Amino acid sequence: MKKAILFFYFVILAYMPTLAQQALSGGQNIQSPEVHPNNTVTFRLFAPSANKVEVTGDFLPTQKVQTPRGEYDAPGIGLLTKNEQGVWEFTTPQPLLPELYGYNFTVDGLRMMDPNNVYMIRDIATVTNIFIIGGGRADLYKVNDVPHGTVVKQWYDSPTLKMKRRLTVYTPPGYESGKDNYPVFYLLHGAGGDEESWSDLGRATQILDNLIAQGKAKPMIVVMTNGNVSQKAAPGQSERGMYKPSFMGDTRMDGEFEAAFPDVINFIESHYRTLKTKSNRAIAGLSMGGFHSFHISKEYPDMFDYIGLFSAAIMPRQDVKSKVYENSDEKLKILFSKKPKLYWIAIGTADFLIQANNDLRKKLDENKYPYLYYETGEGHIWKNWRIYLTEFAPMLFK
Repeated sequence: MKKAILFFYFVILAYMPTLAQQALSGGQNIQSPEVHPNNTVTFRLFAPSANKVEVTGDFLPTQKVQTPRGEYDAPGIGLLTKNEQGVWEFTTPQPLLPELYGYNFTVDGLRMMDPNNVYMIRDIATVTNIFIIGGGRADLYKVNDVPHGTVVKQWYDSPTLKMKRRLTVYTPPGYESGKDNYPVFYLLHGAGGDEESWSDLGRATQILDNLIAQGKAKPMIVVMTNGNVSQKAAPGQSERGMYKPSFMGDTRMDGEFEAAFPDVINFIESHYRTLKTKSNRAIAGLSMGGFHSFHISKEYPDMFDYIGLFSAAIMPRQDVKSKVYENSDEKLKILFSKKPKLYWIAIGTADFLIQANNDLRKKLDENKYPYLYYETGEGHIWKNWRIYLTEFAPMLFK
């Protein structure tokens, strides 16, 4: 009798992984998303009791949505169909171009993640599943078989802001085992972001690994800061706890972050093997980070030789008063008198900030301040900012 019980027990143990998988997937080994050889993609969801399932993602054509505040572009929607096994499916009608894409399901009006895709990212308070269609520039966003740098989340002291704060630091392959000193690229996020944005959403570490391996970018240290001066760290990473992130709740564009930026540089140059000269420092950022880069670079004209504005906000609100924003034209004149090696502006043709960037370019042209301009299609989106990073990084420290 005991032998029979033991035999039954071991049989159950042997089948438990299979039973668990079937319970989770409704008896199916569901693959979602499935990228086909022709780059069409199929999405699947086991939901036998659902009445309607949709997929929303940036791989679908946008749709016009009318609101009381006007018309705007919203992500497209694909309608899934249910088969006899209760699995809903949708296949893109056209092959997708190489890119990193995000998506979600909506089941009977409820937004949800794809339970068969463990790969996801957070953008402010929204979490989306992701997948990559390889090829071309998108191969830079993948983890490839190349030497890898090291990424650390590190706390530093900011005497100006009177707090300990957190940042992300990328050191290039070979840093730990070598003795060389490296140039430093300070890479800033946009409103609602934090010190994790560029490494997660921007794929900055993969991009740097791949560009360095291809010999297209010099090995460099990349510092990704938190530009929200009232935050010590990204949501959930400080004693403030697990609060819901908001777009502008913790964001300040009032001169405090710019005034405190030397604290970041002092920490990096005292804790890492860096080349401590203007020609070996770069700064760039997207949106609010571009705004910060614009004002930091002219507030400290001897600090950076390479400046990048990615879809940048330019001037502060009229109700904001700060010494950092005073005498802007005179500070810009001093900055260009120092002859920075690269002043780079990039923006999409549909970006809501394009007029502000055109106004800045007009001012630069009128004063014969040299700069390079890079224009893409579409608007204020991570797709463009990843492109800008792949274009900007190879121009640094030449």
